[in-house]
Amino acid sequence: MRIAYLECFSGISGDMLLGALVDAGVSPRLLEETVSALGVGAKLEISRVMRSGISATKVDVWVDGEKDMPREEYWAKQDVAPSADAKHEHAPHSHAHEHGHDHEHSTERAHPSHAHEHLHRGLNEIRTIISASTISESPKKTAVAIFEALGAAEAKIHNVPVESVHFHEVGAVDAMVDIVCAAVGSEALGVDEIVCSPLNVGGGTVKCAHGTFPVPAPATVELLKGAPVYSSGVQAELVTPTGAAIVKTLARRFATFPEMKIEKSGYGAGSREFAEHPNVLRLVIGEGAAQSEAKTKSETITILEANLDDLNPQVFGYVMDRLLEEGALDVFGVPVQMKKNRPGTLLTVLCKPEQSSKLAHLIFAETTTLGVRRREEVRQTLARRWENVRTQWGEVRIKIASMNGTITNYAPEYEDCRRIAGEHHVPLKAVMQEATRIYLLAEKP
Repeated sequence: MRIAYLECFSGISGDMLLGALVDAGVSPRLLEETVSALGVGAKLEISRVMRSGISATKVDVWVDGEKDMPREEYWAKQDVAPSADAKHEHAPHSHAHEHGHDHEHSTERAHPSHAHEHLHRGLNEIRTIISASTISESPKKTAVAIFEALGAAEAKIHNVPVESVHFHEVGAVDAMVDIVCAAVGSEALGVDEIVCSPLNVGGGTVKCAHGTFPVPAPATVELLKGAPVYSSGVQAELVTPTGAAIVKTLARRFATFPEMKIEKSGYGAGSREFAEHPNVLRLVIGEGAAQSEAKTKSETITILEANLDDLNPQVFGYVMDRLLEEGALDVFGVPVQMKKNRPGTLLTVLCKPEQSSKLAHLIFAETTTLGVRRREEVRQTLARRWENVRTQWGEVRIKIASMNGTITNYAPEYEDCRRIAGEHHVPLKAVMQEATRIYLLAEKP
């Protein structure tokens, strides 16, 4: 099992994670193309910096020609603390939106010329922007889940519906870039699980648009419920709400450094320098020792089945798509001959046990079946990871399966190839063949 371990001895923020991903080998071009696909007027600046003697990658987000900055630096430049008048000036009329606007403190950066604009983005608009982008479906779902976690934390703090939470326009762009790139970049690592260390949250207070808050900020506290946290005594905000939301969604578990055979590592730099420690996030990738000798991975899954003999075939295709969108591991149909010699289709759904009730309900709602069969089975799977290859038309991900460290199967990602074929008006099979050829050339010693 391949593991990615996040060492958060200096906390975590969205830009620190992006820096660590790039430093560990994720293609900068992949992240730049991801930002471009969002179409929100942002771009990345990637550079090398030193933090207490450690060379690290720094990723900065530019929005409409202006560079981001830590929010406490922004308020310090104003020479005065945020006032109640400023809050009143920006708050929309509805109570829910007034609380939602407070979500500016859930993004860790601010832009001087935009900090006082009356522009906001709600979760529905952010979902629409992410959904309309050309990135793959899996990171889209991950990114939306991160944003929903962020919104849910704010909604609980302010006792408002999650859909009432609004993000400051520029802060929403920064957070969108960090979150979507984190989702895309973490998938590109090709690991089986992400593990996170206990989090150093920092201490003191942090200035936000609506006043001074204790560190960790309320949203961060809400997001990190159940996670191991501590403070080294540094008087600064080390874990931002965006970083907390990302880690809450991506990390499968929290633990000390796991036993592994280290393959590579990367360091992502924060914006500030600390005398006490290097302000970096370390990402370590390797093969987990416990799984290194196992030929396959075993897991329990649920099988859902239904016989369909009176369903419009067009609806069947729609149902398959919906089941996959809702998290099914696999969906397929097999022609069967049913009673009274009626031709029908056996619908089979593979899913995680915790998703079985939701997917069974969807089958009842969307098909004509009167019953769904359910059973538990154990399946064995090969270790899988992703690598990117650069074709003449753009980047394509290659899914690679291995057993005992030996590659057994590889295939170009269909969605990447289909998108490229449509954009460049070339045959799909040509794109797939070219991606495979380049991958095989790179694998040769």
